[in-house]
Amino acid sequence: MHPFSAIKPPPLAVGLGLAGLIPFVSAALGLWVTPEAWRERVMEELLNYAAVILAFMGAIHWGLAMRADEASDQAPVQLGLSVIPPLLGWVALSLPIDLALPVFFVAFAGLYFADIWAVNHGLAPVWYPALRKPLSFVVIASLLIAWLATWVNR
Repeated sequence: MHPFSAIKPPPLAVGLGLAGLIPFVSAALGLWVTPEAWRERVMEELLNYAAVILAFMGAIHWGLAMRADEASDQAPVQLGLSVIPPLLGWVALSLPIDLALPVFFVAFAGLYFADIWAVNHGLAPVWYPALRKPLSFVVIASLLIAWLATWVNR
């Protein structure tokens, strides 16, 4: 069976994806239990990691564009989708936390829909949404929990 037609994500992709959630979940929860003197540092690391992951996820679309037929209209869309996430992460890092966190969770939500678009156009494997949906949910939930912590801990 061709890997693009498989329905279930490869176990290695699932394991690495779950490992990638550790900084999101631990930082989001850490903001609720960490002594106040450390919270700013925990938030800074969460935002930095979110920006790195947006860049990583954007790079996936760059790779998909490289695989696309150059004559198709899909490659330019994929290239565009590859640069928007890191740019949003970069912009978000320059914003106050109350604005940065919403930019990040909107960026991750938008990226999920870009991934679905890639699957629907045959550019990404059929199994990709089965991997991305739960990972995206946990990332966005973690960012929301972190955002709530900034409001409660004032």
